[in-house]
Amino acid sequence: MTHWLQPLTAAALGLTLFAAQAQAGDLQSQRMDNRQARQSHRIDQGVESGQITPVEQARLEQQQRHINRLEGRTEADGQVTGKEAVRMEKAQDRASHKIRRTKHNRRTAG
Repeated sequence: MTHWLQPLTAAALGLTLFAAQAQAGDLQSQRMDNRQARQSHRIDQGVESGQITPVEQARLEQQQRHINRLEGRTEADGQVTGKEAVRMEKAQDRASHKIRRTKHNRRTAG
């Protein structure tokens, strides 16, 4: 390989890696947003069916707001690290579990 071609090849490789990382971050962000939307929908369904009481609804929605703030802080610098992604995933896992427990705890609204 000629000497003038090596820096161009390295630059092209760097741009390709940067684009791949940006796309992976966008996919992770979209995945988090989709999951939040599904969880909010599950809460709404529980309220409509009477499985979730108003007090339970308030607690679950508070947890969703906490996760939304966490996501905002996570994405504030434009990059989501692996550690941040794991933290978000765990917070969403806890919320999902709490939604399920609340919907099936035999308390009913009204």
